[in-house]
Amino acid sequence: MSTITLDTVKKIKTLNNIAEGGLNVFQKDTFMVDNDCENPDAIMVRSFNMHSMEFGHQLKAIARAGAGVNNIPVDKCTEQGIVVFNTPGANANAVKEMVLTSLMASSRNLFAGVSWTKTLEAEGEQVPQLVEAGKKQFAGKEIKGKTLGVIGLGAIGALVANDAIALDMDVIGFDPFISVDTAWNLSRNVQRALTIEELFASADYITVHTPLTDDTRGMFNQATFSMMKPGVHILNFSRGELVNETDMEAALESGIVGQYITDFPNENVLKMKNTVCTPHIGASTKESEENCAIMAGRQIRDFLQTGNIKNSVNFPNACLPYTGKQRVAAFHQNVPGMVGKLTSAISSYDLNIADMVNRSRGDYAYTMIDIDTNVTNNIIPHLEGKINLIEGMITARFI
Repeated sequence: MSTITLDTVKKIKTLNNIAEGGLNVFQKDTFMVDNDCENPDAIMVRSFNMHSMEFGHQLKAIARAGAGVNNIPVDKCTEQGIVVFNTPGANANAVKEMVLTSLMASSRNLFAGVSWTKTLEAEGEQVPQLVEAGKKQFAGKEIKGKTLGVIGLGAIGALVANDAIALDMDVIGFDPFISVDTAWNLSRNVQRALTIEELFASADYITVHTPLTDDTRGMFNQATFSMMKPGVHILNFSRGELVNETDMEAALESGIVGQYITDFPNENVLKMKNTVCTPHIGASTKESEENCAIMAGRQIRDFLQTGNIKNSVNFPNACLPYTGKQRVAAFHQNVPGMVGKLTSAISSYDLNIADMVNRSRGDYAYTMIDIDTNVTNNIIPHLEGKINLIEGMITARFI
């Protein structure tokens, strides 16, 4: 059973400090944005852990100003008909710059060299001589002509691959799910690995840009390390859990892995040999935060005002040009006959259907139907009752 509601003023709740540009997309006369509002229509969030939260019946959408949604109970949201958005690509340039900076700095032993040089503060006039005597221990290698393996060629991975080509590296990429848009934007000089094992065997450096799933959790482990070139550098700016830390520690001790650069430090990782840890700042730039907030805000605004969905992690993406006609937006189980039951409910009140779209994603589907005739207030409760009785309906609303 679902509840169909007629939207009025929309309330947006913020759970973190959201960049001003993201808040400014909401018109003041149509939206109320507040971090303390009750029964919000939508929530904007960055890193706040939402897993223990209870969601009111009014909540329709959650937008994460970032790519990862591990802090959001996505399955629970799906069951309650709450669309979850993320902002893929909005922070891609920031992370790309961090990866390339770390790639070059680690290859030249810059991090270790800077730390060692700071220990000379008390040596006074002896500093220049000590520097000359000690610099040999930090001799590194150039990345030009070396092979970079890029796992995951989405928004970030594609930028990393293209810029590494511009730095005269050989680049080999692996992504079995590469999109057509990404393929168009990828340099033709990026070699395609047919298997991840091929990439492991070829790369001097490996950078990973995949989401954390049951399939990718612990993908860097004893078995995969054994396939790699001795001394390989591994860069992880995606998720800490992609790496089996026990196996990584052993690989670093043995020299199978030359360096591990990660944006996800913890007590265990900080103790590992030849590890560079950054404080989860891969996407932490003013520009990135602004871009993510603006994208998240626009996605919420468009969904609440038109029902259109883009960049959802749990609903199917769906777009129907909004002409101002009254629209029914329904989220339901992906079973035969649902669209027919919806259209029958609408046409039983002599309402003409102007346009519609239906998209599915796994066990669920999303349908938008534009109505050509005006739906009067006395009809809405009766139509609501009919839609509520449709078996498999999760949520529905008038726009």
